[in-house]
Amino acid sequence: MDKLIAEYEDRLPKKILEDIQNYLPKGTNQAKLKKVLEFALSEYDDAKVQPGEAVGVIAAESIGEPGTQMTLNTFHFAGVAEMNVTLGLPRIIEILDGRKELQTPAMEIYLKSPYSKGKGIKEFAISLRETKLSDVALEFSISLVDSEIDIKVDKEKMKSLGLTNSQVVNTIAKQLKGFNVKDNKDSILLKSRSKEESLNDVYKAKEKIKGIHIKGVKDISQVLPVKRGEEYVIMTSGSNLSEILQLDGVDTYRTTTNNIFEIQQVLGIEAARQAIINEVFKVIENQGFNVDIRHIMLVADTMCLSGSVKGITRYGVVSEKASALARASFETPIKHIINAALVGEVDQLKSVVENVMLNQAVPTGTGVPDLITDFKNKKAS
Repeated sequence: MDKLIAEYEDRLPKKILEDIQNYLPKGTNQAKLKKVLEFALSEYDDAKVQPGEAVGVIAAESIGEPGTQMTLNTFHFAGVAEMNVTLGLPRIIEILDGRKELQTPAMEIYLKSPYSKGKGIKEFAISLRETKLSDVALEFSISLVDSEIDIKVDKEKMKSLGLTNSQVVNTIAKQLKGFNVKDNKDSILLKSRSKEESLNDVYKAKEKIKGIHIKGVKDISQVLPVKRGEEYVIMTSGSNLSEILQLDGVDTYRTTTNNIFEIQQVLGIEAARQAIINEVFKVIENQGFNVDIRHIMLVADTMCLSGSVKGITRYGVVSEKASALARASFETPIKHIINAALVGEVDQLKSVVENVMLNQAVPTGTGVPDLITDFKNKKAS
């Protein structure tokens, strides 16, 4: 049987052969295996792209057509007002434009035992959520005479989070310069070291300290434990992949975020490429459309070609096109033409757009091969 599979090693990809071996029923004879391999080879050959095929145009049509029918904007988690997920066309645009600031950054945190079984998951989830000073403070007041900020703390909230006054005082002292921090049991007092501190500066400091990070993982604003099959997963509103992956109890192999740039920074460009494919495919699938994954792979390859994620915008992929005319065809044409003229750039007219602009046959399909006639001088007979 292995000998028969070995005959197809040069004709079929390794992954297809491995899948055939893994899913083949026990006791399959040589004749049946031969039929399966021949059928797989036939399907594989049919799936290949013909030379000169306009794959970019086909991919654009295949993604664009269902894209026009997408309507859903956000999905809200029941009972959790702050947690929602951007879906549909807005999410597709967010990914393909290469936006660094997402409308709804989110993570799926997979866990190791015992958390994955549900034991202690609630406490672990709460420990992830970011606590800011404004979350444990009842009120902030300013003394105009002494330029002091008085923070009245919520004792019950602090107790539930396992925080003490001294911990909060130390955290504020580390992150806020120019103020002396004092513990007054029911409140925390901040006094400016500068004698000439203006009221405006004290007010700015009061607004700044509201966002001081006290506990938990930065940027994780909400957490929600969810049961998936036999295990528990933590869904989050907000994303911080680098810090989450360093925590004990987190399954680092499966934990993911919807922020492509975080994935690129932490795991590299190939992981970011796969994330683009997964995220776009997930949106299209949720909408009930069927798009061949190879179209999405082509878009992901284009976005990651330079070694970093670039959006399909005039500042991203389009700005890196070799053809000056292709760059000019997208947006701001005069700027591109002038810049190309200033450096004496030569356009080789190798792509579709620039040939369409010049009313020439495009180099795709039957436009790829050239017909060359060999003229020979024939002597008069």
